[in-house]
Amino acid sequence: MSEHAMIASDVFRFQLFVAGDAFHSSQAIANLTALCVDYLPDRHDIEIVDVFRHPDHASSARVTLTPTLLKLFPLPVIAIVGTLSDTGAVLEALGLDAS
Repeated sequence: MSEHAMIASDVFRFQLFVAGDAFHSSQAIANLTALCVDYLPDRHDIEIVDVFRHPDHASSARVTLTPTLLKLFPLPVIAIVGTLSDTGAVLEALGLDAS
């Protein structure tokens, strides 16, 4: 098994970049929370980063649009832009099985 192969017990680490309490940001938070509860119970860590309060975090992560989700672990790091409302597409991008 490679150094970066995902195992069933991996804890997923996310950063979700949002723009304050904007509607799409609120949707992304709700959708990510629901996805984690349903598909990654007790296997997720979500950090919400408000780009208005922490523009330096967005800049260092090269985030230019909100909402943007970064999956930091397990590797590889991936970015998903949008409200995360298409659960199937988000699960596929994260390498998770929808069943």
